[in-house]
Amino acid sequence: MKIESLIRKNVIIASVMMLAAVSCRKSTEAEVAKPEILHNNMDQLTGVIIYDVFTPPVASRLYVYGALASYEAVRFSKPGSASIAEKLNGFGAMPTPEPEAKYDFTLAASKAFFDVVRNVKVFSVDSLDRYENELYGNFRKGLDVEIYERSVAFGKKVSEAILARAKNDGYFISRGKAKYLGSNDAGKWRPTPPDYLDGVEWCWNTMKPMTMDSAAQFKPGKPPVYSSDTSTYFYKSLAEVFYINQNLTEEQMEIARFWDDNPFVIEHSGHMMYGNKKITPGGHWIGIAAIASRQSSADEVLTAKAYALTAIALYDAFISCWDEKYRSSYIRPVTAINELIDDSWMPYLQTPPFPEYTSGHSTITAAAATVLTKIYGDNFAFQDTSDLKYIGMQRHFDSFNEAAAEASISRVYGGIHYRFSVDTGAEMGKKLGEFINGKLGE
Repeated sequence: MKIESLIRKNVIIASVMMLAAVSCRKSTEAEVAKPEILHNNMDQLTGVIIYDVFTPPVASRLYVYGALASYEAVRFSKPGSASIAEKLNGFGAMPTPEPEAKYDFTLAASKAFFDVVRNVKVFSVDSLDRYENELYGNFRKGLDVEIYERSVAFGKKVSEAILARAKNDGYFISRGKAKYLGSNDAGKWRPTPPDYLDGVEWCWNTMKPMTMDSAAQFKPGKPPVYSSDTSTYFYKSLAEVFYINQNLTEEQMEIARFWDDNPFVIEHSGHMMYGNKKITPGGHWIGIAAIASRQSSADEVLTAKAYALTAIALYDAFISCWDEKYRSSYIRPVTAINELIDDSWMPYLQTPPFPEYTSGHSTITAAAATVLTKIYGDNFAFQDTSDLKYIGMQRHFDSFNEAAAEASISRVYGGIHYRFSVDTGAEMGKKLGEFINGKLGE
């Protein structure tokens, strides 16, 4: 009897241990799945942004409000995680969950994210409908009804708080702007070949910044004076762009294509024209934030935080950069080269439809890289596959700053920016990123 009792006791202990191991494994798997849900949510937004062909500044607005909504809901998964929105311009106190009540904060974050995205807003909602129905269906299967409904209700409260700010950020007023066609004055921007489109988002500097006191807080110095004198700094800078584009190496062409991120390049073939949709510059860096999160095995709160801070950097960088673009309304290389050097020259990349100075890529990438470096470290090596499924290209970088520097010089290789424009943009973006780190650092 003693032996049988001992056997039964050992069996019970073994069973408990096995159940505990299975439970632990399931718990670990669930923890791993939570960041992936946030990544999948963001991927859905990126896909819609590409499909709907939002301009880069407008895309940054979608990313920042969606990312903030997600973070403000999911942060309660880790006690003590501070609100980011409450430190930004124009937000009030963020909702908090009921004490002692049970929630699934990843569900709440998903609800907040998509409610915001739909209202900020996107147009192609069919794919979102399918994705959300499946997502919420999976949550229903694994949660008690009360927890499910309470989590959804909390997500809705968060989205309402985020949207209250979005309704008064200046966006809807900016939609009534007239066309911006620049000027034929010497050295000034005007629509560029081959399609001569009017200037995009010319009053984006009227948007309410997230962290900056004003759009002009990081105002750069004036660009060089336009001149046809071959001895001037301007002309030498112009000639450099022309020379580089006439002698591009395979590596330089690859770099230019990799960082092009033009959301809608109009391709020409004889009399035919067609659009080639791509990821936006901001979307590229949202993708890099995702890569860093996965590579570092970040939990759902750190993942959401990295998305939010990256999106803030992108959003404010666009406001800062666009403020200068339309202040100086500076001439693009293609226009100046056609006037002063070669009237048939065309750059390697298609010139985007807005003024030259400063470089938008340089500004936003430096800001995003500075924020991501604060989160994940200075020597964070990664394989950038952000654009792989869109253009079939990937590149390796030893740090975020290295990636930002390559993105910056790529615009010179592409023939669409002067070197002084990318250098100044990178400097302003780094200053903005450091400002954001200081203001939002914990």
